[in-house]
Amino acid sequence: MPAYHSAFNDPKTPLLCNAAFLPIKTTVKGPAPPAGRDDVDIIDEAIGFFKANVFFRTFDIKGPGDRILIYLTLYIQQCLSRLEKAKNRGEADRLLNTLALEKFPTPADSSFALPGIYTCSPGEEEKFRQYYTQLRLEVGLRMVALVFKDDQPNKWWMCFSKRKFLNKNL
Repeated sequence: MPAYHSAFNDPKTPLLCNAAFLPIKTTVKGPAPPAGRDDVDIIDEAIGFFKANVFFRTFDIKGPGDRILIYLTLYIQQCLSRLEKAKNRGEADRLLNTLALEKFPTPADSSFALPGIYTCSPGEEEKFRQYYTQLRLEVGLRMVALVFKDDQPNKWWMCFSKRKFLNKNL
């Protein structure tokens, strides 16, 4: 069975470091263009495909949307690992906000987890950091809302905290 791929793999999509630069539904400030409230954005797609895609050890990239999907899948896995330490929703918000704002490697860094997938020109690195920080903050908000609906961690999400997508960590 093949992995689920992004619906945002249009070759005409604007690119940032060889990945799609897509609009997202968010209140977090950043460079991403706003998406409509009823539109499905890349974050909705990544969360929706996470439970199925996390079982795959390989992933064929079909376009620029898949590059973001891979990164967000790895980031969601990292969020779930952090949420294991949270006892309630308030603590979970704090943990994921801290995680999103931590300094993370960009494709220009040697410690970047996905070196062959992204290619950044020197002028794109700062915009990449801003856009992916915005994505990380929004993913954190949505994951807390999903995992801590009743102020207790949802076991059907937390059971995926030990899985590794593509045998990688961010």
